This record gives sequence, C-alpha cells and structure tokens, in this order.
Amino acid sequence: MSNLSNKRINIYFITIAITLGGLLFGYDTGVINGTQFYFSKYFELTGALKGFIVSSALIGALAGAAGAGILSKAIGRKNSLIIAAVLFMFSAWGSGLPSMLPESMSLMVFFRILGGIAIGMASMNAPMYIAEIAPAEKRGTLVTYYQLAVVIGFFVVFLATYFIGNGLSEEENIQFGWRHMFWSEMVPAILFFVLLFFVPKSPRWLMTKGKEEEALNILTRIHGEEMANKEFVEIKESLQEEGKKIKTSVFTKTMLPIVIIGTILSVLQQFTGINAVLYYGADIFEQALGFGKEDILLQQILLATVNLVFTFVAMFTIDKLGRKPLLIIGGFGMLIGFLMMGFTLYFSDYSQVNSAGLPTISSTEGMISLIGVLIFIASFAMSMGPVVWVLLSEIFPNKIRSVAMSIAVAAQWLANYFVSQTFPIIVESDANKLQIAGGGWNNALPYFLFSGFIVVIILFVWKYIPETKGKTLEEMETLFEK
Repeated sequence: MSNLSNKRINIYFITIAITLGGLLFGYDTGVINGTQFYFSKYFELTGALKGFIVSSALIGALAGAAGAGILSKAIGRKNSLIIAAVLFMFSAWGSGLPSMLPESMSLMVFFRILGGIAIGMASMNAPMYIAEIAPAEKRGTLVTYYQLAVVIGFFVVFLATYFIGNGLSEEENIQFGWRHMFWSEMVPAILFFVLLFFVPKSPRWLMTKGKEEEALNILTRIHGEEMANKEFVEIKESLQEEGKKIKTSVFTKTMLPIVIIGTILSVLQQFTGINAVLYYGADIFEQALGFGKEDILLQQILLATVNLVFTFVAMFTIDKLGRKPLLIIGGFGMLIGFLMMGFTLYFSDYSQVNSAGLPTISSTEGMISLIGVLIFIASFAMSMGPVVWVLLSEIFPNKIRSVAMSIAVAAQWLANYFVSQTFPIIVESDANKLQIAGGGWNNALPYFLFSGFIVVIILFVWKYIPETKGKTLEEMETLFEK
C-alpha cells in the first residue's frame, strides 16, 4: 500500500472519529422528538413545562459553547471532546433512569442540560479540530463530514425511536419505552469516547503551547514530511507574527471585525428557520399542511432523507465550487422553497378538516407546500448547514480561534433557542390566524419572515464573506485585511 493511501486512511479515520461528536449532536437533538410525546404523558406535563424540557438542552448547549473556548485553549481540542463524550454518556443514561418518578421531573431537566453542554462543546471543538488537521485542498470536504454526521445522527435517531416504540404498546412506551430511546444514545457515545483515545492532539494547539516537536511529528504522520515542514513553518511564522502584537485578543481592531462577521453568519444560519422545521415538523405537517398523524413519521423520514442526500452534494462540491457560491445558490433555493410554501398557505381557503378535526388545505396545496419544504431543506443542506461550519472553523486566526469560535457558536445556540421559542408563538398569534377566523396571514407569516432573513443572508454573504477555497489557515488571516 502506498504512503499516500496510508495518509488518506489516517486523515479519514481521524475525521470520522471526531465527527461522531456531530452524530451525537444530531442524535441528542433528535431523540427529544421521539420521546417527548411519551414522557409528556408520564410526567403529565403542561405545554409550558413540555416546551421547557424540550428546549433545556439548548440552554446547556449555549453554556457549553460559551465555556468551550476557554477550556479548548487550556486543555486542547481532543481533551475537550473527551469531556463532551463523558457528558453525552451520562446524559443518555440519566435521562432514562428507572428511578425517575413523575415528581422528579427536575432530574430530567438536569440530564438534558448535561447533554446540551456536551452538544455545545462538541459543536465548537469538532469542526475546529478537523480544520486544524486537514490539508488545505481537502479541508472543506473533511469539515463537511461534521455536518454530514449531524444529519446522519438525526436520521438514525428517527429510525431508532420508531423501531423501539413500534414494538411496544402506547402504555408501555409511556411507562418505559421513552427510557430505552434515551439509552440508545449510549451506543454512539461510548464509541466516540473510545475512538478519541486513538486520535492525535491538534498540531496547531500544540504549537500555541510551545510543543513544536510533538506538533511536527503529528503533521508528518498526517501529511507527509514535505507538506508537514511547509505547514510547520507557516504556523510558526503566523504565531510569531501574532506574538509581536501588543495584545492578541478578539477585541483588537484587527480581530474584532472577523469575529463579528463570523458570529453574524453563525446566527443567520438559525434565522433561516431550519430548526423550526426540524423541531416542529410534526405540527407543521398536521396543522398547516393537512397531513394526518399516520403520515407524519413518513414526512419526517422524508425530510431527514433529503437533508442527508443534499449534504453529500455539499461535500462533493465545496472544494470545487467554493464556499461563497454554495451559500448564494443555497440561499436562493431556500428563498424559493419558503416562498412556495408561504404563498400556497396564504391563498388557501382551509375548507377541509383532517383526522384531528383541524381545518386544512387541499391535498394539492398540501403537496405544493411539502415540495416547498423539501426544496428549502435540500438548499439548506447543501449550503448554510455544512458551509457555515466550514467557514467558522477556518476564518479565525490561530491565536484567537478557540475563543472566537466559542463566541460564534454560543451566539448560534442563543439564536437557536430564540427561534425555537418564538416560532410557536408566531404560529399561534392573531396575525397568523386563518382568514376564516379573522386573521391576516393564513398560517403563512413565519415563512415570509424567514424568507426576509434569507434575503439578508444572500446580501450579507455577497458583501462580507470572502472565498476561502484552497487556502491554508495561515493564508486565511490576510483575507480580511483586503
């Protein structure tokens, strides 16, 4: 076997091991969808308490991402991910404790927050680690493995919760089925924990700690001697140049604009409305599009499948077309998808009633709206989903990368929480009521609002995001100086 083949195996093994953190991100986010129907009845939750438990992981993710930068800088990307893996295991185990009685709901919240902290830490460290070990010409593809893993995790958990729940009666699911759904997450969590001990530390982090010999050895093992020596010199020169500055901080005149641009891009990813669709997909299908409960699982799997397929599109094109073209093309696709859905809902008369007794649109209009949702999901999956993570992992300079990425990712989780909490409020608002009930937007208001934000995204990317394709992380530091 050639040296090139050996290097490729090494790089891809490391990448796959690290991206299990992304799979757990998707799995932990999705498992709440499969369990909440049953544990809500077990705990006899009100709507407000149900919403709090569902969103409690987002609070943990915000805290995890906010603290991950300092932790990552102190102990490194690898050790931070090991801590995240341990938290994932405890969260999965604790969320389904047999001793969890209806009066111990606070215990559920505690373990959900633990899982959220793990998500926040993994979502910052995993793509950053991959970017720091990947060769420049492959970095875009390798970092998109992270988003692919998130999507796979979301897809797999839909199947896992379905097969666990399908073999039990509703009463059995209420009493213990939901516990098994949470415990199923322990399988990938344990695998992630074990594999992390077989990956090296980030060479760029080692260089910031003065461990140059160890960093060079790792670079050589991954990239070969010639490329390793070149990258070693570039990293060292970059760190020396930053060391000459009086103060290297995210708040300096040269660094702050980069942090602001990255943070805005990170926040705008959530204002596309992606998680409103993923978290509340069942409600959208039943209440707005007219699909019965028997169709909802099929629609959710359909969404997850489209999400998965078009993430591969991003993987195969990001290092060829570049980051910026994918973001703009995907932006127009998302806009078309939501406008299709918005206008179809706005002009519908809701003359039919579904199995739940709710007024719905006709089957033709429902199908057009479904196609609009799928176009939106496909466009997001090939653009804002993976590309934002790639850009966040590569645009920040070496000295501030961990702290800057922590800020951007924490802001993203805050935006996620905001969108997740406000979406049902907007859906139920007087302005969004059906026209037959005296409303003005006929269930279409949220999708027109998201469309407005997508227009902002297209303009922001066109004006402020540089093309980073094929550049080393050290070359990247000059892009924002132009």
